[in-house]
Amino acid sequence: MTTQETDLKPEIDWQVDVFNVLKAHDVKHVVYVPDAGHSAAIRMSIADPDIHDVVLTTEEEGIGYLAGAWLGGERGALLMQSSGVGNCINNLALQVCARFPLLMVVTMRGDWAEFNPWQNPMGQATERSLNLMGVMTWQADDPKDVAPLLHGAATMAFNGDSATALLLGQRLIGEKKWVK
Repeated sequence: MTTQETDLKPEIDWQVDVFNVLKAHDVKHVVYVPDAGHSAAIRMSIADPDIHDVVLTTEEEGIGYLAGAWLGGERGALLMQSSGVGNCINNLALQVCARFPLLMVVTMRGDWAEFNPWQNPMGQATERSLNLMGVMTWQADDPKDVAPLLHGAATMAFNGDSATALLLGQRLIGEKKWVK
């Protein structure tokens, strides 16, 4: 069995908004584990000669990579799914101790209309886990909220050497269903 996203076409292309906000904040590194919810931003990053796109084997690698990018004078963002947040908890201590900007964009699972029960535990714990590690979070469930919330998160990360995360609710992505 495979999964399929329902065919919901929002009026606002929030996936493109993610990429545009990253560009507007001079992000030069986009690191990610492949994810359908981030597919537009990933494709646009790969196509942009000014952005170094890095496929990670696991999400926590992105935190160290972005710390190095910042030490090298460049900005970056980590794109991941909520299940990947659990992989990052120990590495978030690096940001707490070193105080570098860490901008994360997280597509949520275990959220609204989740069909896969294995996604529920981390999906329900994502925001609290990030908050416990000192990460400021906001959740967007409406396409019109993505750009302003991501802009705010990027501003706070890059101007305040803070850890921030925009959680992209499952309602944005659309309901996923088993396909036989």
